[in-house]
Amino acid sequence: MDVRELAIADAYEITPDLHRDDRGVFFEWYRMEELQHVRNHGLDLRQANCSVSKAGVVRGIHFATVPPGQAKYVTCLFGAVLDAVVDIRMGSPTFGRWEPVLLDGVDRRAVYVAEGLGHVFMALSEGAAVSYLCSDVYAPAREFGIHPLDPEIGIEWPTELAPVLSPKDDAAPSLAEARRAGLLPDYGACCARYDDLRSESKA
Repeated sequence: MDVRELAIADAYEITPDLHRDDRGVFFEWYRMEELQHVRNHGLDLRQANCSVSKAGVVRGIHFATVPPGQAKYVTCLFGAVLDAVVDIRMGSPTFGRWEPVLLDGVDRRAVYVAEGLGHVFMALSEGAAVSYLCSDVYAPAREFGIHPLDPEIGIEWPTELAPVLSPKDDAAPSLAEARRAGLLPDYGACCARYDDLRSESKA
């Protein structure tokens, strides 16, 4: 298993070792000690979600208030999605940047998204199934979104697919509007949360 930090700090691309034979393929898509090695804490699994999407469906940009925030460990079980991590942490050196990772049923990569970062993906295939391991349960009062087509962020979605958004995501504010409304996580608060998680892991 190869774990690589993205250009956005606190987000990682995980590439598993695939063991193929005439029966198919076997791989470990999550191992707590691998994440603990790079983060100095594991994922306190509280909820597991799965979405199945038609081609062109965009889900996100989603995030939760920090603390506690909600870290996610995401992989594509079937089909393919263009996944993106967006740094929406006010004060972060990479604020406003995004980084894509292709998640599919071929390479079987996963992405770890730390608390305070935004997460979004577009389904590239029909019936793309995405699984999310989450560090906290869904809490509507602490969940927010940013419009995934916001030109200020400028995510380069595939032009051959027409984006399909839920009414909630389509009504989400732009990054600038979310900033003015005070919705965005603070980078210092996020770093303090990461430190708390490391301390709890050592206790």
